[in-house]
Amino acid sequence: MKTNIIASLLFTLCFTISAMALSPNRNATTTDENAVNTGFAVVELFTSEGCSSCPPADKLLAKIQEENAGKPVYLLAFHVDYWNHQGWRDVFSDREFTKRQYQYAGWLNLETVYTPQVVVNGKHELIGSQEETLKRALNIELRSAAPAQLNVEAQIAARKLHLNYQTTNAGRGTLLQVALVQKLAHTMVKRGENAGRLLPHVQIVKKIQSFPASANGNVAISLPEAFNPNDWEVITFLQNTQTGAIVAAARPTLSDENADRRPLTADGRP
Repeated sequence: MKTNIIASLLFTLCFTISAMALSPNRNATTTDENAVNTGFAVVELFTSEGCSSCPPADKLLAKIQEENAGKPVYLLAFHVDYWNHQGWRDVFSDREFTKRQYQYAGWLNLETVYTPQVVVNGKHELIGSQEETLKRALNIELRSAAPAQLNVEAQIAARKLHLNYQTTNAGRGTLLQVALVQKLAHTMVKRGENAGRLLPHVQIVKKIQSFPASANGNVAISLPEAFNPNDWEVITFLQNTQTGAIVAAARPTLSDENADRRPLTADGRP
């Protein structure tokens, strides 16, 4: 009798241990979920106020911004200049942004450029108004571990942006790209394909500058007259010069050396 009871207890103990071994580990699951959320997405929209197909893409960029607030999603709107001959000159357009789009055409083996066009992390290319396709590309990149790391500290002094950066696994042939971005603007278009429309814009790139990336370094950029830390932001990223792939990104917090220099009252209080 005692033998049967002991045998039964041993069987129950072994079954319990086996069940624990086969059951999923909740801590491990949590770790896995965190691991797949270490990615990022740099979304570049090539657009123009002179293109009638572009306003829906500009609107989608604003929607993506709202839906991904707080996530490592970095949005950049580059206004190209090849629509300016159609009767309306885009005030945000720049020949350098057109050159950047043509550079992507080479990297991605495209026959031509067009607007609106979106490129995600230098790898995914799509029509800028295709919401579901863009969201799929975002999900892929956000769930993929970033191949490199970029840490940046920023300070504004003497009308210059000073950056102190560190990289990990950046690889050879990598550029540090620094984009100065105006967060919001509206334009009343008077001529061209969008004549009579008030066009809202978000994340407008006003300037982008490249530097050869190293393990750590310091760079400085002259700031536009209109730049201020409240209405603008800085987006930095590492980009491979051979493939165009973006391997890391960061949005540094801006520190202004003049921020606390408020005038004093007669008794010395701020």
